[in-house]
Amino acid sequence: MLSEYCTGYQVYLVTGYTDMRKAIDGLAAIVEGVLGKNPCNGGLYLFCGKRRDRLKALIWEKDGYVLLYKRLNNGSFKWPRNETQARELTSQQVRWLLEGLSIEQPKAIREGVRGALY
Repeated sequence: MLSEYCTGYQVYLVTGYTDMRKAIDGLAAIVEGVLGKNPCNGGLYLFCGKRRDRLKALIWEKDGYVLLYKRLNNGSFKWPRNETQARELTSQQVRWLLEGLSIEQPKAIREGVRGALY
């Protein structure tokens, strides 16, 4: 369900710890006050707490907010903790995150140099 929502939006991962007791107004205040972004701009914002087994997603639709909550039964999300900022994710990074992988994956195939012959 969460991955279906992610396809139509720019997805922003909010790094650092988030108090998971916060509801819609508290999360929207983080997006506005701390990140300096407008939560009504058509983006999807992902938040994660210290335990890393739960995440919340905040989305503005045309008539109001949607708050999604996901709790893992086993395992944890690989969540960047180094800064308090929003980081835009690609659709592939969102898929990796929701599958329990790090959003920084090493490349399996290196990019080639155009016109290089071996």
